[in-house]
Amino acid sequence: MYQESFFESVKQGFMRLPTALRWILFINISVFLFQAIADLFGLSVLNRFLIEWFALSPSAAENLYQPWRLVTYMFLHGGGFHILFNMLWLWWMGKPVEDTLGPRNFTVLYMGAGIGGGLVHVLLAGIFASAPTIGASGAVFGMMVVFAMLFPYQQIMLLFLPPIQARYLVAGLIILDVLFLNSGDNIARVVHLGGALWGYLLMKGYHRGYNYDAWVGSVVNRYSGLFTSSSGSGRGARSASSSPGRRPQNPHMRVVTDAEIIEEIDETAQTEMDRILDKISKEGYSSLSAEEKRILFELSKKK
Repeated sequence: MYQESFFESVKQGFMRLPTALRWILFINISVFLFQAIADLFGLSVLNRFLIEWFALSPSAAENLYQPWRLVTYMFLHGGGFHILFNMLWLWWMGKPVEDTLGPRNFTVLYMGAGIGGGLVHVLLAGIFASAPTIGASGAVFGMMVVFAMLFPYQQIMLLFLPPIQARYLVAGLIILDVLFLNSGDNIARVVHLGGALWGYLLMKGYHRGYNYDAWVGSVVNRYSGLFTSSSGSGRGARSASSSPGRRPQNPHMRVVTDAEIIEEIDETAQTEMDRILDKISKEGYSSLSAEEKRILFELSKKK
C-alpha cells in the first residue's frame, strides 16, 4: 500500500487549513525562520534592523509617524516558545472561527485585534512600555475571545487540568494578565488586553450586523478596476444587471467571492480509477503495481 512521506503528510494537512489561517501561519513561521537563520549565521544585525524598524516602539510618537509598526510587530517573535504557543493557540481556535465566519471576517477580526492591541500599547506606552514590543499575542488573544463568544461551552483540554469551557479558560487568561499587568516579567500584557478588548468589540459589531466580509469585498471591487481593462466601458457597454431577462438581484442577498472551490475528479482520472477498481475485483489488490497503488491512493483522497 502506498505510504505518504512525513513531509507530504504535513503539506496535505497544512493545505487543508482554511485560507486566511493558512496564510497567517505561513507568514509568521517564514519570518521567524528568517530570524532564526540570520542568528544562526551570525547575522544578528538583521534581527536588530527588524526590531528597530518593525516592532512597536516604546515611544508613542514614533509609532504614530511610523504606523506600519501596528501591523508588522505581529509577525515578529522573540524565540521558539514565543511563536510556538502563539501559533498553537491560533491553530486550535482559529480554524473553527474561520470555518464559521469565513476568511474575510476572520482576517478583519484577527488583524483588527492585533492593530487594536497595538493602539492600546501606543496610548499607554509612557506607563507600561519600556522596550520594543513584538509578537502575535494581541491578535491571538482577540481570536481567543472571538472563539469563546462563538463556542462558549466548548470543552478544552489542557495538560494536567480537567476539561474547561472556553468562556472560563479565556476569562481566566485575561484575569491573569490583569493581575500581572505591572509585574515586570517582560510580557506585553497591555497588548494582550488590548487585543482581547478589540476582539470582543469587533465580534459584538459582527453580531449587530456589521458585515466585514461585504466591506472588504467592496474595497476589493473598488480597487480591482484599476487593474482591469476598460475596453468594455465604451458606447456599447451596458450593465449586467440590466441584461434582458436577467432577474434583479435580491438586496438581502450577496455574492460570495472568497470561497475556495474543490475540484471534482476529472473524466480521465475517473476512467483510471474505474480501471484499477475493475482489476482489483478480478485479480485482487495484490495484483496492482506500485504505481497503480499510488494512483489509487491519490485519487481516493480527492473523492
